[in-house]
Amino acid sequence: MNRLLRSVIFDREAVMSGIVEDVSDDNYEGFTGASAAVVVYGIATCEPCKAYDPVLADIAQQYSNVRFGKAKMHVPGRCRAIKKLHQFETYPTTHFFSNGTLVLTKEGKLEPAELASLIRESFSIQT
Repeated sequence: MNRLLRSVIFDREAVMSGIVEDVSDDNYEGFTGASAAVVVYGIATCEPCKAYDPVLADIAQQYSNVRFGKAKMHVPGRCRAIKKLHQFETYPTTHFFSNGTLVLTKEGKLEPAELASLIRESFSIQT
């Protein structure tokens, strides 16, 4: 199976299974090009970032039609291009993308109800 086909199959499975994917320079463009994608940018030493991880994982289980990812900004060489695209003053920062367009930015750790509400609003998801 060629690499592109494996990538497409993996991406489809990732969306359907409600997992939080690892986002880096290598997959950023494809990831954010999804019809609905949420990317959280964080660093290892950030306590709010650590506290946000289970919130993101729980919400990802509820919205299987949205891609969820986390960009580990502290890992050398993994997010250089991402850092050039965006200016981060606060970690965690959450971006909401639709078809490659940044539709919303929220700084700080979001509570589950707020994150769920922002997902529904940003992507016009009915409950």
